Amino acid sequence: MKQDANPTPDTRLERIRSRLEADLAPLECVLGDDSAQHKGHAGAASGGGHYTVRIVSSRFEGLRLVMRHRLVYDSLRDLMHTEIHALAITALTPSEA
Repeated sequence: MKQDANPTPDTRLERIRSRLEADLAPLECVLGDDSAQHKGHAGAASGGGHYTVRIVSSRFEGLRLVMRHRLVYDSLRDLMHTEIHALAITALTPSEA
């Protein structure tokens, strides 16, 4: 898959959503781009964005919070520290949502 040299925030959100949907089959996936709130932040200089995700998936059943986050990070591993500088995750099971 070819990646844009300087992906726009919309392209990044689409890429993030696509990965999460393919790997975690979420019932709900709400993404937010908080990058504008972090202008001037040291991490913003690298071009990586600041994002939030609220994801509801049955794949999280029986997993502790740290393992749920690990599944999300694993799904986005090649985007972390390049296109994503920071990611705030809310990972819920369907019964918790």
